[in-house]
Amino acid sequence: MAVYEFPFNERIRTLLRLEDLFSKVLLNINSEEPNHHHNAIVSFFQILDIIDRTDLKTDLLQELDRQKIVMASLVGNPNIATEVLQPILDKIIGTSAKLRAISTKIGQPIRENEWLMSIKQRSVIPGGLCEFDLPAYHYWLLSSAIDRKEDLEKWIAHLTPIYDALSIILNIVRGSSQSISNIAENGAFQQMLGGAKPAQMLQVKVADSLNCYPEISANKYAINIRFIAMSRHEKPIPCTDDVSFMLTLCNL
Repeated sequence: MAVYEFPFNERIRTLLRLEDLFSKVLLNINSEEPNHHHNAIVSFFQILDIIDRTDLKTDLLQELDRQKIVMASLVGNPNIATEVLQPILDKIIGTSAKLRAISTKIGQPIRENEWLMSIKQRSVIPGGLCEFDLPAYHYWLLSSAIDRKEDLEKWIAHLTPIYDALSIILNIVRGSSQSISNIAENGAFQQMLGGAKPAQMLQVKVADSLNCYPEISANKYAINIRFIAMSRHEKPIPCTDDVSFMLTLCNL
């Protein structure tokens, strides 16, 4: 099934964007093609931009500490499988320790790399990384794939604690609730929300065989979903058929 996620707040929105960028970087690093390593660099710079705009380290540490307390309180509970709980708790403790061990701004060694920063400045210009603009960068792209991969892995390692932390938090969010089957009559669905604990994110799962996708609008009070018929050649139009889907309200 195709999964569509919608964040309810800016913190989860930021984590989802970073997760997407990290996945692109890691996927492209594993290639040996110069163009793939170029794509890794561009996504890597976007990660730096997001980190620069937020106090991400503090937010992640606060949430990890909160989850550590919750998990620790479950140790010894006969209804909780220790072999499942303990590795999660250990990973939270280890990731928190790595984040706290960073005494400077996240990614500071990268910002002090003048060569990388010269590329980053040009990367925001459409077509700004052409060979005639940055011959040193293209020399690097033409170097051996092994050397490029070593460089990329060294640079991304400065940000790995951030990736590990956000992965833990998003995994907890995604696994916090059960999916409920729903039907969008005539392609539309609305649900009012309530309760003392607001959702952090929602997931909509749709069968791959359906030629439609959801447009989602949601806040802590209500969810509105409209399914749109997919068309690559014409203007998309709202679905008029009933659409079966799974809805999950995720929380921390």
